[in-house]
Amino acid sequence: MSTRQTVGIPGIRGTDHIGFTVPDLEEAHAFLVDVIGCEEIYTLGAKQSDEDWMQTHLGVHPRTVIREIRFYRLGHGANFEVFLYESADGQNPQPRNSDIGGYHIAFYVDDLDAAVAYLRANGVEVMGEPTASRQSAEGQRWIYFRSPWGLQFELVSFPGGKAYEDGADRVLWHPAHPAR
Repeated sequence: MSTRQTVGIPGIRGTDHIGFTVPDLEEAHAFLVDVIGCEEIYTLGAKQSDEDWMQTHLGVHPRTVIREIRFYRLGHGANFEVFLYESADGQNPQPRNSDIGGYHIAFYVDDLDAAVAYLRANGVEVMGEPTASRQSAEGQRWIYFRSPWGLQFELVSFPGGKAYEDGADRVLWHPAHPAR
């Protein structure tokens, strides 16, 4: 009988979706579908409350309205839940990566150079040139790019794996060994 104590949320399996808010849902749809390659799966209509539901459940001003929510799937990764809000108390600026709450979304690609050329050919703002990682992540190359509304995305590629993987019992997700 094992004496190992289980830690973490019971029954957790992985990331289901990543949610983010956009200023223009049609612009976001065009970018996600036509440039990134997502598939729209379904849409939810407006949600609002005359009580405190929005504040209690979502942490936003109680009179804020969700105009629409769209769900997208991209390959074998997490799904996207994309919100169009009408905020009752204004909008904060999008955080930078260095700000608390800052974030980016990274995609694995097989050929980083081909992916960067594709983004540039489609008028996407690509930030700098591909960078080679060092230390434990050696073997990986990466680059950031921005959506039309400023959300930062990253492309990563490490077809030969990363340095830390040699001899590791457990590794981060990689298409070559998704369950290792």
